[in-house]
Amino acid sequence: MVTSRRAPYPHCFSVYPGSFIRRRGGLSVARIRVLVVDDHRIFAESLAAALAAEQDVDVAAAGSGPAALRCLERGAAEGRRFDVLLVDADLGTAADGVGPPLPASAELPYGGANGTAHNGIHGGSHGGAHGGAHGGAHGGPRGAAHGGPARAVNGRAADGIWLVGAVRSAQPGVRTVVLAERDDPRRAAAALQAGASGWVAKDCSLVRLLAVIRGVLREETHLPPALLTGVLRELTAARKHRTESERLVESLTPREREVLRCMVAGLGRKAVAERLFLSPHTVRTHMQNVLGKLGVHSTLAAVALARRAGVGPVDLAGEIVERGGQLA
Repeated sequence: MVTSRRAPYPHCFSVYPGSFIRRRGGLSVARIRVLVVDDHRIFAESLAAALAAEQDVDVAAAGSGPAALRCLERGAAEGRRFDVLLVDADLGTAADGVGPPLPASAELPYGGANGTAHNGIHGGSHGGAHGGAHGGAHGGPRGAAHGGPARAVNGRAADGIWLVGAVRSAQPGVRTVVLAERDDPRRAAAALQAGASGWVAKDCSLVRLLAVIRGVLREETHLPPALLTGVLRELTAARKHRTESERLVESLTPREREVLRCMVAGLGRKAVAERLFLSPHTVRTHMQNVLGKLGVHSTLAAVALARRAGVGPVDLAGEIVERGGQLA
């Protein structure tokens, strides 16, 4: 069998573009706008079609993190903000996919909300969001391949958890739910820390997924019961590490903290010296002191510890600086 490297469909396409308010029996029904983000087209289409069959749900889909952010931005600009984002935890990490990429602008090829795609996802007996797509693709929405490198955006892997954080920063009113193929307490905890409101297995039923969607809009947090203990343990450990990191950072002098923030921003020694009006030799001494007080042996480790402690980079807006220089 010949497989080809998948190019993810990059554009947001509308599945059920109804108005926000639909009248049913003389009553106004508030619409829930959902954006499905998954780089496997057959899964995204099937899930979106099933959700669109609900009377109060409008759905669109996107095939990558950047495409999702563009879709959210466009919706906000048009006064049609999305309420809930459903994002694949492993977004962008598979090397091969099923079917060709979606054209630049396309609607789902089925007639109405109860078309064949809707029937497929149910799999005959409410088979769940995973089951129908699995039946159509012979191998599930992940297909046959796993483990390719995630795409990078601004130097960071653009996976589902990255997207959760990006959406939280760009549009904090949007609730995000992560769809995962396997239970992973560490990643689930990371998703919650990034701002997710829920972590749901891809093989859950459609009824369960709809309950989660409605729940997160009521400010609820949803986790599978089997994950709860592990996630709490991870969050507790993360808090402990953060507290220790904060204690170490507090031991730095104000100048050393300033140098550390420059390191977090990725500035080289020469750029730090020019920014702080110091000699490169003095900057080197400060950097060595920072590493020693933090108890680490490399700039990378110092930056990681600083991030855990909540130390952000210096503001480089509007500046032209040298990056990537050798750091002590």
